[in-house]
Order: sequence, then structure tokens, then C-alpha cells
Amino acid sequence: MALKKKPFKLLKKLKTFVDLNLLDSYVRTHRDEVIQKILKIKDALSNEGEQSIKMFEIYARYTQGKATEKEMNKANKQFGDFLKTIGLGVFAILPGSPITIPILVKLGQKFGIDIMPDSFKDK
Repeated sequence: MALKKKPFKLLKKLKTFVDLNLLDSYVRTHRDEVIQKILKIKDALSNEGEQSIKMFEIYARYTQGKATEKEMNKANKQFGDFLKTIGLGVFAILPGSPITIPILVKLGQKFGIDIMPDSFKDK
């Protein structure tokens, strides 16, 4: 039994090593581009956080009967963006996310499904 597990552990370590080398190589050759993208993600997440706070404030006012229909529509749209962000976050922590996320976005576009939160889109 122990002999069967060793090759899988070695393959897993090798895959991780290869993934890290590819990532390191990419970052070294595209440093400025990577920094720009990281800053864009940081700004988008910051904006998403501010909008989420406003969304929760509107929902709190709704429970007191003080929110307008327009505010509720805005809060519901933000809640949809919030769910999209969480969905992409799941894929972002998985190995291979630099490949899988763009593929998912393209597939979504092909089928008419918008999976990108508004704060991550170019304005």
C-alpha cells in the first residue's frame, strides 16, 4: 500500500513545482502587467466592499419600511454582484485559476451569461 501512495505524492509535488515555476516565469516576464492587474483587482474589491456596505444599509432600512423601490433595485443588483464575486473567489483559490477564470468568462459570454461583477469590468 505504501508503494502505491508514493508515486501520487511525488506527482503532486512535481505538479505544484511546475505550476510555481510557470507562475514565477510569467510574473518575471510580465511584471508591470501583473502589478497593474493586481492593483485593478484591489481597487475593484475595495469598491465592491463599499457598495456592499451600502447594500446592507438599504436592506436594514427595508426591514424598517424606509427603503424606496429604487433603492431596493440598486441593493438587489449589488447583491447579484456580491454573489458573482463570491463565485469567482471560489475559482480564484483553486490551482490553475489564471487559466480557468478567463475560460469561464468566455464561456459565459458565449451563452449570454454575465459572470463578472460590475466593479471588475472596464469602465
